This record gives sequence, C-alpha cells and structure tokens, in this order.
Amino acid sequence: MPAISGDDYIKRIDQLNTEIWYNGGKINGRISQHPAFKGAIQSQAMLYDLQLRDDYIEEMTYHSPHTGDRIGTSYIQPRTIQELKKRSRMIQIWAKIHGGMMGRSPDYMNTVLMAFASSARLLEGKANCFPKRLVQFYERAREEDMSFTHTFINPQFNRSKYYIEDSEEPIAAKIVDETEAGLIIKGARLLATQGGMTDELLVFSAGRIFEENNAYFLSVPSDANGLKFICRESFCKGDSSFNYPLSSRFEEMDTMIVFDNVFIPWERVFFYKNIEVGNRFQRESAFLPFSLHQVINRQVVKLEFVLGIAEEIIESIHTGTYENVQEKMAEIIVGLETIKALLIKSEVNATLDEFGLMRPELASLQAASSAFPKIYPRAVEIIQLLAASGLMTIPTEEDFNSSIRMDLDQYLQSATKDAVERVKLFRLAWDLTMSPFGSRQTQYERFFFGVPNVLASELYHGYNKKKYQEFIKAFIDQTFTSENESKSSR
Repeated sequence: MPAISGDDYIKRIDQLNTEIWYNGGKINGRISQHPAFKGAIQSQAMLYDLQLRDDYIEEMTYHSPHTGDRIGTSYIQPRTIQELKKRSRMIQIWAKIHGGMMGRSPDYMNTVLMAFASSARLLEGKANCFPKRLVQFYERAREEDMSFTHTFINPQFNRSKYYIEDSEEPIAAKIVDETEAGLIIKGARLLATQGGMTDELLVFSAGRIFEENNAYFLSVPSDANGLKFICRESFCKGDSSFNYPLSSRFEEMDTMIVFDNVFIPWERVFFYKNIEVGNRFQRESAFLPFSLHQVINRQVVKLEFVLGIAEEIIESIHTGTYENVQEKMAEIIVGLETIKALLIKSEVNATLDEFGLMRPELASLQAASSAFPKIYPRAVEIIQLLAASGLMTIPTEEDFNSSIRMDLDQYLQSATKDAVERVKLFRLAWDLTMSPFGSRQTQYERFFFGVPNVLASELYHGYNKKKYQEFIKAFIDQTFTSENESKSSR
C-alpha cells in the first residue's frame, strides 16, 4: 500500500475497537466523531491528504525501495545531505498546516521508528534482542503508512534516582510473564499524546532501568485486548474556529496507558529483559539526532507563527513605533533566528554514521532543544504583554450574530481592522497564550524532550570541549614563551 490519504487514515482509525476512557465513560462509536478527538483527527487527515497533492507529492513522498510506490518522506532514511534537507522541507510543510501546534503529527513517530530501525545492528549478537524484527516492522510501517503514538515514561510514583518498585501489583508497566507465543505486560505508562487515534503504540524503556522486567522495546496495536487509553479533560471547548481557532483543530489528547495483562506476540518484540540495551540503545542509536531534527524543524515553524501573530497585533493597534515594543519583537526574532541557525548548522555539519545514514550534528540540535524551552514561554509572555487588555475583549461568534453586533462593530474595531477581523486575531492570540489549550502548549514545550536541567547536563557531557581547552593551553604557553623570549633578548 502506498502513502495513504486522509480518508484512508480516518477509516482505519474508526475500524479499530480501541478501548478509550473519557470523562468517566468508555467511548463507543467512531472516534473520529467524538468531540475530544474530532478536530485533531480531521487536521491529521489534512496532513495525509497533502502528501498526495500534485503540487506537494515530490517533497512529501519518495519511491519505495521495495515496491517503487510513493511512500511518505517521513519514513525516508537519508543517505545524502539532499535527502536530509528533503526531510526538513517535508516536516516544515506539514508544520505550517498546524502552526507547529501538533507535537505528535505523523512525521514525529515515523522519524522515531526510522531512526531506531536504522540502528538495528546495534542489537546484533545481544541477548534477547531481535534486530531483524525491528527492521521488518519498520518496513511494514513504511509501506503501509502506519500511524503511531508512543510511551516512554513511567508514572510519577517515585522519581528518586535509584527507586526500585516493590509493590505486589505493578505500577510501571513491566513484563509479568513470558510464553512460547510472546510476552505479557501489566502496569501503566505515561504520556501517550494522540493516544487512541493511531494504528499502533510504540513502547520503549528509556534509561535508568534496574530490573530486567522493565527493559523492553515493542509495538502493540491500539486495539489490543487489555490495553486502555485513559484521557485527560479535553482542552477543546467548542467546534467554532472563530471562538477556538487553534484548540478546535489541533487539540491532541494526552493519555495514560494501562496494560491489563496485554499479550505481545514475539514478532512485535524488538528486545526484552536486557538492562544494558534498555539503558543504552536510545542514546547510542540514531534516535536523538533524527528525532531532534524533526522537533526543531517544527519549533522553527512555531516561532514563525508566534512572530506573525505578534506583528499582526502591533500593526492592528499601531504600537510598532514604541521602542519597548520593538525590543520585545526583537526578542522573538532573536529566538527564531537562533533556532533556525542551529538547525541549519546541524545539516551543514551532518556526517555519515556507521550505518550509512546522514546524521545531522547532534550538538547543534541539543543546543536548540535546550534553548527553545526558554524562548517559547517568553515569546508567549511577549504576546500577552503586547496584546494586553485586548486578550480580554474577545466576544464570541455568537455575540457577532446577535442584536449587539452594531455595538461590537463600533467599539471593537482597530486602526487597521474591522471588529470581526480584530477579534479573530485576538482570539487566535488568546487561544495560543491563555486558553487551556495554549497553557498546555507552553507546558508541553517546556518538557518536550525532557527536564531542562537534564537536557543541559546531556549537552554539557556530550559536547566536545577538549579542543577549547587545548586552545587555552596553547594560548597560555604562547604567552609565557613570548614573555620569556622578550626577557632573554634584553
């Protein structure tokens, strides 16, 4: 099957009998019609449709090495700089549809699976590791254009560094049995964004593993028996794109995953009960450079979106001549250009890895990933400061269709926009910065790739500082040598 359309995606998700719990009840019927999922599913379908459009198909797809069919570029294993840049263009084309708001658009998890599969040889010869299965599963996902969410995180029960769970019933999902046919998993995992609206759930043990039953990497169908997706409250408060221009379309549900003795066939198990591999595979594989490359591309588009909103606001109320406003706008620009420069540098300095893939430079991407959680919340704050009380005077679509329309038209116009257009703009700014959806976006970006101090520590330890130390040593030696030569010549 080649790259799918939006209709293909929706039909596939609706045909699943996934167990999803929302607001105290199990969701029955088509998930694509449920108010908490409808907007995001329709937006995701738009992304799939885009990859088949004649004017985008060259960027959004490539020819399958197996069938020759057009398949999604998000699955491509780049072996040249050109292919790496093609990945960037694809990611940003999709991100511009959702303004960078969908952190789990299909390209993210497709990239993750591609990166892991490209490093499958790291698993060769290791106990309880099955690299061929991983490659075969990636190839199947690529050819069928499968959609994924994932869960890497254990519940927040005890976050001390060396905690070992000793409860009778598992809290963190773990292997509780092993049969000739596969594994049995019981317990819970966080935080599956888009849980319930994808074909598959990728489950990976990521670091700080002390027990072999917690070390595994596998994929499970979303509708597997015993698998539950438990949703938070939806941050989409209505269907109106006037009232909720972002949340009505791009609200991605976050879910807790419960494994109630879920059976995983062996062909879906990529490694298990290997603590060393569980602690090292994610770090040593191509996961970090390629997943960060996807994330930073999306975040560039998100900052462009934020900058555009901010500029529209100051133009609409004619505040752009004030130096304090210009200073705030410059902050957003500096943030955007910094992240863009680091992304470009990662591609300019890309190198072929041991498996023949063109990896973007990790240090540049880690620097961007450490900077963005500071840049984005500040950009959100700047919009709040620039818009000020305008974020409070945002009547609804229903108000404009009522008898007070003349009052609104008169008193809510701006220097450059009529009342309707002005309110549309300020409701967009409100949905981004002050609504439950917007608050979640800020929190999401703060912790997207981990706790900020941990990211900083990883950057510090992984960064090549030796050459700068050698620079200083040579400089000191040169200084003292010059001084001694000067003294001896007197």
